[in-house]
Amino acid sequence: MTICGAKSKKVLLQAQKQLSKPFQFQGMLFEYNIIVVKHCCYIVMKKLSLLILLLAAFKLSVFAAGPDSTDQKPPVAQTTIDSLRQLVKQTEGDSLKAGIYAQIATQYLNYDTISNKKTKLYYQDQALAYTMLALHGYSKYNDTTGLLIAFNNLAKVYRSQKKYSQAKWFILQSNTLSRIKNDVPNIISSLNELAGIKMDIKDYSLAMSDLNEALKLSMANHYPRAESAIQQSFALLYSRLNNYTKEAIAIKRHDFIEDSIRRAEQAQLVARLNAQDSVQSKKKLSSISYKHTYKGNSAKRIASI
Repeated sequence: MTICGAKSKKVLLQAQKQLSKPFQFQGMLFEYNIIVVKHCCYIVMKKLSLLILLLAAFKLSVFAAGPDSTDQKPPVAQTTIDSLRQLVKQTEGDSLKAGIYAQIATQYLNYDTISNKKTKLYYQDQALAYTMLALHGYSKYNDTTGLLIAFNNLAKVYRSQKKYSQAKWFILQSNTLSRIKNDVPNIISSLNELAGIKMDIKDYSLAMSDLNEALKLSMANHYPRAESAIQQSFALLYSRLNNYTKEAIAIKRHDFIEDSIRRAEQAQLVARLNAQDSVQSKKKLSSISYKHTYKGNSAKRIASI
C-alpha cells in the first residue's frame, strides 16, 4: 500500500468510527437533531439502507487510488494540509474539529483543476472523507450552517463521480434543512443543483419542476444572480430537449440579467465615488473657510493691539 493509500485508509477508518456516533437508528430511519432559531426541530432522515449503500460506496472509492510519484503536482498546498492535521490533533471537542475538517476538505474540493484522473479521484475521495468527519461534528452540535455546507459539498463530489443516487440524496437533505431554516437563497441553489442532477439522469420533467420553483422564488425575493443561474439551467434543459427556441430565450434572458447586474454595480460604484468626492470637497471648503476666518480674526487682533 502506498503512503497516500495508507493515509486514505486511516482517514476512512476515522470517518467511519465518528459516523457511528451522531445518528440514532430507528428501524429504517435515522434522525438529526437540529436547533432552528430558538426551537428544537427534528429532521427525520431517509432510509438506513441508503446510508449503508453510501458508506459502502464511500469505502470502495477511498481505497480506489492515491496519487503516485508520476502524477502531476497537486493544486493544494500540502504544508497547509499538514498544519491543519496537526491542529486537529491538538484540538479537543468535536465542534471545533468539525471546522478544521471542513477546512481540509475545502483544500481538496479544488479537484476541477486536475486533469490526471487518478489524482482527481484521490482528491475527491479525500474531500468526501473529511467532509464526512465534519458532518459528524455539525450534526452532534446542531450546527445547521455547517450541515448545509457539508450536504452541498457531498452532493457536488458525488455528482462529479457520477454517483447520482448519493448526490441526489445529499442535496435533498440540504433542501429540506433550508426549508426548515427558511434559507431562501439555499433553497434556490439546492433546487438548481437538484435539477442538474435530474438532467444528468434524463429525468427532464422533474428537473423542469425544480427549476420552475427556483425561478419563482428568485423573482419573488428579488435575487437577480440566482435568477440568472436558473435561466442558464433552463437553457441547458431546453438544449437537451432539442427545444432550441426556448433555449435561445433563456440565454437571452440570462444575458439581459447579467447586463443589468453589471450596470447596477457600476452605478453603485459611481455613486460611492461621487459621495467620497463630495465629502472631500466639503472638507476642503470647510478647511479653506476656517483659514480665512482665522486670518481675518488675526488681522483684527493685530489692528486692535
